[in-house]
Amino acid sequence: MNSANTAKRAPAKKSKWESYKLFLMIVPFLAIMFIFTYLPLYGWIYAFYDYTPPLKLSQCPYVGWKWFKFLFMNSTQVTEFLKVMRNTFAMSGLGILTSPLSMIFAIFLNEIHCQSLKKTVQTLTTLPNFISWVLVYSVAFSLFSSTGMVNNVGQSLGLLSQPIHFLDSDNHTWLSMLLWGIWKGLGWGAIMYLASLASIDQELYEAAKVDGANRFDLIWHITIPGLLPTYFVLLMLSVANFLSNGLDQYYVFHNSFNMDHIQVLDLYVYNLGLGNGNYALSTALSMMKSIVSVVLLFVVNTLSKVTRGESIV
Repeated sequence: MNSANTAKRAPAKKSKWESYKLFLMIVPFLAIMFIFTYLPLYGWIYAFYDYTPPLKLSQCPYVGWKWFKFLFMNSTQVTEFLKVMRNTFAMSGLGILTSPLSMIFAIFLNEIHCQSLKKTVQTLTTLPNFISWVLVYSVAFSLFSSTGMVNNVGQSLGLLSQPIHFLDSDNHTWLSMLLWGIWKGLGWGAIMYLASLASIDQELYEAAKVDGANRFDLIWHITIPGLLPTYFVLLMLSVANFLSNGLDQYYVFHNSFNMDHIQVLDLYVYNLGLGNGNYALSTALSMMKSIVSVVLLFVVNTLSKVTRGESIV
């Protein structure tokens, strides 16, 4: 009897030890995440001081909610902030409106039956995601600057009487940023949908073919419905990150000509802090952005539970 109980306890102890080992394997990741993600949040304390470098924080006066009030009580600051939010909403909105492009591109890739051509197209469209925005701007400058290849060729052929200012102009700034973003991220975004396509039951396609369905019918009635759950999850995450356009792209492309339409919230926070030296105000603004983003995430998560029956976080 005792030997039987001992035999039963042995697998339980082994399973418990396996769980500990699995936990120990993720401890380094948790430590790195804490050091580089949560520990820097201590810097939020600067938002409550009138910080002036190179003084120590203890030497600066505590001002409480001054900088948070300043964002909404100073008329000049409010006007600038509203302009920044207009740009942020425009770029995020355009990004959400064009989000189905990655799914459509993945469907087209899946319809290519020549594997060598399919892999070539997928590789060529995925590589731009790994190119630095600094290098992207270098290519854009060599092609589209006033003295770039496009203008030089156009003037040499007599197609242009004077150079077109593609980069140093405020015309169609939102559209140009959107197109650069699509070019860089389209192939990478399609990878997730290609993974989802692999999980669709192939018997559904075979049964539909037996019933006389053509390729368009297969896409419309099987492929797209099979990809919609993935699309809705990514869409909800995009909504949760509505205020986060990123910094790299807008930083390298911004100049004095297009600043009115290219300065999104992340770039504005950077310019306030490192550009103008107002670290306290930029910290306060970034705090508000983080809080709103967390609230949006919980709202979107709640909507996901209501509409899809499952959460995304």
